[in-house]
Amino acid sequence: MKTLQKTFAFLMLILVMATFSCSNAISAPGFKALVLTERGGDHENFVVAALGWLNTFASENNIEVTVINRASEMNDDLLSKFQLIIQLNYAPYAWGDTAMTAFVKYIEEGRGGWVGFHHASLLGEFDGYKMWNWFSDFMGGIRFKNYIASKASATVKIEDKNHPVMKGVSSSFVIPDDEWYTFDITPRPNTHVLASVDESTYTPSSDIQMGDHPVIWTNEKKKARNVYFLMGHSPSLLNSAEFTTMFGNAILWAAGN
Repeated sequence: MKTLQKTFAFLMLILVMATFSCSNAISAPGFKALVLTERGGDHENFVVAALGWLNTFASENNIEVTVINRASEMNDDLLSKFQLIIQLNYAPYAWGDTAMTAFVKYIEEGRGGWVGFHHASLLGEFDGYKMWNWFSDFMGGIRFKNYIASKASATVKIEDKNHPVMKGVSSSFVIPDDEWYTFDITPRPNTHVLASVDESTYTPSSDIQMGDHPVIWTNEKKKARNVYFLMGHSPSLLNSAEFTTMFGNAILWAAGN
C-alpha cells in the first residue's frame, strides 16, 4: 500500500511540474508593444492585414499590443511603458518635437526595441517637412530616391543566415507584388545587412534599380535592437510564410526575447 501511495504521489508531482512548465511556455515571453500605424491611403490594406496577423501572434506569445495612429501621441511617459515599438508604415515626418525627442531617446538609450516597415524610410523633404537627419542616420544615411509604383515580385536573398530574425527562413524566397524603394546610396556601409533583393528577378522587370539593394537591415550603432523591412505595401505579404516568420522573429528579437 505504501509503495502504491508513493507511486501515486510521484505521478502527481510529475503532473504538477508538467502543468507548471506548460503554463510558463504559454505565458512566455510577455511584454508590451506599441504599434504606430499609418491608416488610409495606399498602405491601408497592408496595415489592416498586418494588424490582423499581429493580433493572432500577440495572443499566442502573450504580448500586449497598443495601437496608435498618430506619432504626435508619443512622449517619454508613453514610451516608458513599452519594450517594443513597431512602426507599421508610418513615415518619418510630421511627428512633432515632443514625439521626435522621445523616440530618439528611446532608441539611443536602448529603452526598448524597434521594428520598422516600408514607409519608415520615406526620407527627404515631403509635404512641406524637412528631412529628419537623425532618422536618416538611423536608417543608414539614406535618402528616398524612387520606387516601383506598379509593384513587382522579386527574389530576396538572405545575407546573414545566423541572425535571429532569419531563424527558420529559406536562404532565398520570393516576395510577391510589392513596392520596392530605391535610395540615393546603399545603407550597407552604415548598417548590418540581413537580406537584399535580386533586382534581375523583378517580375515584371523594371529599370528602377540600385545595383546593391539591401531590403532588411539593422543599425548596430544604436543601443536599441532594431530591424527595418523595406517590404510592406501589399497585403499579400501576410500570406508569405517567410515574411511572417521574419516579422515574428523580429518582434521577439527586438524586444530582447
